[in-house]
Amino acid sequence: MVLLHVKRGDESQFLLQAPGSTELEELTVQVTRVYNARLKVQRVCSEMEELAEHGIFLPPNMQGLTDDQIEELKLRDEWGEKCVPSGGSVFKKDDIGRRNGQAPNEKMKEVLKKTIEEARAIISKKQVEAGVCVTMEMVKDALDQLRGAVMIVYPMGLPPYDPIRMEFENKEDLSGTQAGLNVIEESEAQLWWAAKELRRTKKLSDYVGKNEKTKIIAKIQQRGQGAPAREPIISSAEQKQLMLYYHRRQEELKKLEENDDDSCLNSPWADNTALKRHFHGVKDIKWRPR
Repeated sequence: MVLLHVKRGDESQFLLQAPGSTELEELTVQVTRVYNARLKVQRVCSEMEELAEHGIFLPPNMQGLTDDQIEELKLRDEWGEKCVPSGGSVFKKDDIGRRNGQAPNEKMKEVLKKTIEEARAIISKKQVEAGVCVTMEMVKDALDQLRGAVMIVYPMGLPPYDPIRMEFENKEDLSGTQAGLNVIEESEAQLWWAAKELRRTKKLSDYVGKNEKTKIIAKIQQRGQGAPAREPIISSAEQKQLMLYYHRRQEELKKLEENDDDSCLNSPWADNTALKRHFHGVKDIKWRPR
């Protein structure tokens, strides 16, 4: 199995294994799905943190309004009355005005936060350092865990306009958001390796050879963005070590230049005729009278 270290730009994303005989059309789609699914998990985790702190989403026509404005316009949050967290709620006002402030109690909040940590660990970039490959099944499992935690805390479900529910139902609208810019359409995705585009009409082995133990750094990119930057010759960690070595070397040379005292040449160990005089027996001759 060829090991792919998938990156977006210079940032590591995840590891993926694929046979060398894999069609690049299939591999590109597979990499893109895992990449986009990881982004989905990150978005859901971010929104669930807000859910744990400030409760469910307000209706779109009530978001950003003050309590006085809501009362004046006679608006009502019907879903807020239905979607009550298990064990009761604790009021914690959302300063941004996106959520209703009816947060879950501490026990339910802990359920959400623990699940968020576990889901983030599954898709973490630290998996690359640990040598763990991320599959679509693992990412789906992380989403299922998040969905289960939300159902435990909110057995009546979430409002249809809540971004968490929309993410679970694949109805999210990311247009005009930074999160939307990070998503790559499967039909527009490209894989690059060694400054070459891995064309979808070929197989992986056409580029990396028949060795199934090959490891490559594949960069995923949106079509039309051109070739990504080449990988640096040395890593950032190696570069830091190299700079540290030269800095220490310069400090040593400075100390040697400052220490130009040659009085040490008068020491007995610096006498290059000491051995000769020792064998001639004239080692400790004194020329002055005693």
